[in-house]
Amino acid sequence: HLSGIHSSKVERASSAMMNADMDAVEAENQVELEEKTRLINQVLELQHTLEDLSARVDAVKEENLKLKSENQVLGQYIENLMSASSVFQTTDTKSKRK
Repeated sequence: HLSGIHSSKVERASSAMMNADMDAVEAENQVELEEKTRLINQVLELQHTLEDLSARVDAVKEENLKLKSENQVLGQYIENLMSASSVFQTTDTKSKRK
């Protein structure tokens, strides 16, 4: 009879240890899952940030090209005005004489 009590205590102790091991494994899995979820969310956030930055870079490039074109037109316009104006022509000739 004593050996039966002893073996059931051993079985219960063994079962308790197995449950504790399983709980530890579950807790570890839960921590890993939370870490993976956190990393995935971080990657997604970084992807969105990159998309936003890329869109802003494209917009700035487009605006830059537009401004360059406008500057060329204005530069040509000013050049034409200066060549048509007698004020600028006389200064040109005076500076050439000196």
